[in-house]
Amino acid sequence: MKWDTTPILTFIKTVFQQEPQDFVVLPLAGSDRRYGRFSINGASFIATYNPFVPENKAFIYFSKVFREKGLPVPEVLFVYADQTMYIQTDLGNQALLDVLTEKGLNEDTYLLYQETVKNLAKLQVVSDEGLDYSYCYAGSQFDKDAIIADLNYFKYYFLRAQKIVYDGEQLNRDFNTLAEWLVKFPLNFFMLRDCQARNIMVNEGKPYFIDFQGGKKGPLVYDIASLLWQAKAALPLDWKNSLFDTYCKELQKYLPNSLDVCQLKDYYNGFVLIRLLQVLGAYGFRGLFEKRQHFIESIPLALENLKSWLEACPITIDIPEIISILRKFTQDEFIQKFVTIKAKATSKLVVYISSFSYKKGIPIDESGNGGGFVFDCRGILNPGRFEEYKKLSGQDKAVQEFLLTKTEMPQFLEHVKAILDISIKDYLERDFGNLMVNFGCTGGQHRSVFAAETIQKYLQQKFGVETVLLHNNQTNWVR
Repeated sequence: MKWDTTPILTFIKTVFQQEPQDFVVLPLAGSDRRYGRFSINGASFIATYNPFVPENKAFIYFSKVFREKGLPVPEVLFVYADQTMYIQTDLGNQALLDVLTEKGLNEDTYLLYQETVKNLAKLQVVSDEGLDYSYCYAGSQFDKDAIIADLNYFKYYFLRAQKIVYDGEQLNRDFNTLAEWLVKFPLNFFMLRDCQARNIMVNEGKPYFIDFQGGKKGPLVYDIASLLWQAKAALPLDWKNSLFDTYCKELQKYLPNSLDVCQLKDYYNGFVLIRLLQVLGAYGFRGLFEKRQHFIESIPLALENLKSWLEACPITIDIPEIISILRKFTQDEFIQKFVTIKAKATSKLVVYISSFSYKKGIPIDESGNGGGFVFDCRGILNPGRFEEYKKLSGQDKAVQEFLLTKTEMPQFLEHVKAILDISIKDYLERDFGNLMVNFGCTGGQHRSVFAAETIQKYLQQKFGVETVLLHNNQTNWVR
């Protein structure tokens, strides 16, 4: 869905009494909240739009309380009257997961994780005292019903989409057994609910929590389980064990008389399982049902994570049907169903991607294959109609923002990706040599150029395939 940024730009102008500079719409993540980064007099800020006001109220309130207690979270600076928009401090664009990806499993990365788990222990316990849990918009307590809901999320959005045989009645009994055991966990404080490395920003070498609006009263170890067993992070087992020990030692500072580490470890293994199943449900919903490619590509990582759990983290209760299903899911042939085929060094395939003007005609395929895909971008609002964009192209940031936020271009490209995926996979498997993909618009300058460059990046990233990009009408662009 396109985002009309006019209201939030007006809000920013009202607050600061000047136009924002360099307003950039940030990519959607796992929610439908919309974010924009902008600057005022050299200082950077984040603007948020979310029509679901209870979620905003939770974030604003928790942020205020956490900051008052010296906890590392962003500060909410301004809130719109109806609370659908707010402006907060900008902690940069480098998440802990980015650090892990860029630097790998080195000492600096480990130390950042170590500081994060220490901060997590402090946040959970210290923030709990006097916290008004009525601000929690999806229930104030992570109780048995919440656990069963997570398990059913897995069942309905992932398990039922797979062609495997299982005993439904026994599975429900296992769900109930697991939930009844986990709610006996004695230490319940603030639970962030979605504590993972992509929700922890690293600013000036320090980690900050940014995604806590879904928090509620809950078991301490759920969050540490979420962080250490995040599928995309794929932390090695020795890191997981060492960081969990650090977390326990930090908790002992705040709970010196009530912490049984052995008991904590046992329940931790159970909450790891709950989190892994909940994540698979989320990947199933966002990926298999909503067709978001990012989540589909994450499914093999989540299944590998489950395999590691089965090998390393046994629990002390009997849940035979759950274990049976997980053993089927963690077979190599099952995992391979979700693995995206990649181009090899020996792959012949070259994808020729071009933009063109319909006034000049559709490009000719000279490979001998007789042609390829031709996508018509003329149904999308043309930036070239507006004076400020007329002498720009789809390569310019202003045009890109226009197409992403004020037109149907994002939806158009999602359909294009789904169509191309079928052919790219088939062509790689059959070792074909050529595929042509053309994007046309009126002048071959704005819409088709942006679409061609976006698809080139997508195919390179997803399939690792060789691409050749050509803008056929570039010599005739309005300058």
